[in-house]
Amino acid sequence: MSMWLFSIRLFPLGSTESTLKLSMTIRILCVIAFLLGGESREFESNAANPIRKVVTMLQAMQAKVQEEGKKETVLYHKFMCYCKTGGADLRKSIEAAQMGNADLGNKIKAAKEQLVQTKQDLKQAQTDRLAAKEAIAEAAAVREKEAAAFAKEKDELDTNIAAMEKAITALQKGSAGGFLQTASAQLLKHVLLSGASDSFAEGDRQELLSFLSNKEASESVGEIIGILKQMLIEMKQRLKEGTDAENAAIKSNDELLAAKKKEIVVLTKMIEAKLERVGNLGVSIAQMSGDLSDTDEALMADQGFLANLDKNCKTKKEEWERVVKTRADELVALADTIKMLNDDDALDLFKKTLPSAAASLMQLQSNGMGLRQHALVVLQKLSSR
Repeated sequence: MSMWLFSIRLFPLGSTESTLKLSMTIRILCVIAFLLGGESREFESNAANPIRKVVTMLQAMQAKVQEEGKKETVLYHKFMCYCKTGGADLRKSIEAAQMGNADLGNKIKAAKEQLVQTKQDLKQAQTDRLAAKEAIAEAAAVREKEAAAFAKEKDELDTNIAAMEKAITALQKGSAGGFLQTASAQLLKHVLLSGASDSFAEGDRQELLSFLSNKEASESVGEIIGILKQMLIEMKQRLKEGTDAENAAIKSNDELLAAKKKEIVVLTKMIEAKLERVGNLGVSIAQMSGDLSDTDEALMADQGFLANLDKNCKTKKEEWERVVKTRADELVALADTIKMLNDDDALDLFKKTLPSAAASLMQLQSNGMGLRQHALVVLQKLSSR
């Protein structure tokens, strides 16, 4: 007998008890019909107990169903284990991804705020550096004007002091008349008439002008020398004060230039650092945004897979309950049938329906359909008991 019968699923899912019994009866009839329709030698060799072969095959089917049940049970438990562990792991992964996305979103927000602040700081640093350069240029222009003014004033004071000293020397030697004819006397007169003598007392200035115009008597030479010496002292003091002021201005300008140049160096380094920071923040924001997008896509995929997993696990559990019930019904039906066929009455009843041993091979072959019908009658009687 072909072993294909062993792999036939006896009962469809959702079968009722009456349907299960009917289905079992039909399959048993098929087995017996094949037995009765075989070659004569096979029939004759089993004539003593023709139902034994059916029982043996049903027992094999019973063992097959039990073995399949064990294998399917192992697979089911593995699947349900994955539903529990895999689902739990996936939920943890989803929670971690959600927390990671929230953290990444906060980092992106903070980075964008830092980028805005860094750009503002960069702009301020650039403005401050430009102001420092402009301050250096302005200070240089002012210093140039001050230096030119001092140089002019110093030249005038040096000339006037030289004229004063020559006049005093000449007058002290008693050559007042000869001095009045010299270029120094004319220069001194020019000084007294110019704004350079505004700091002198008006009376002294008029007296000197009168002397230089040869209107003063020689007796007044001593007084003139005294006035000239006083004027000389004042001129030298003015020269000293001007020189000190110029030196102070030079020092102050040098300090300003040094400070501004140092400030420019610091600001330049700050600008370079801010520019680098702006670039790094831009790259970081772009990378984090890309990571966030990728993580969102993966998260959505995981959430969808988890939803399907929960649904599939629930469906599998419901299907498994039906499969277990169906297999149990099959095993009960097989056990009942085997028990029924093993009964002595079943063998006696079946023998009564068979033809005598004297029937020819041709009769057995031609009456194969009749034998199957006899078998059907026998099993129907057995199943009705």
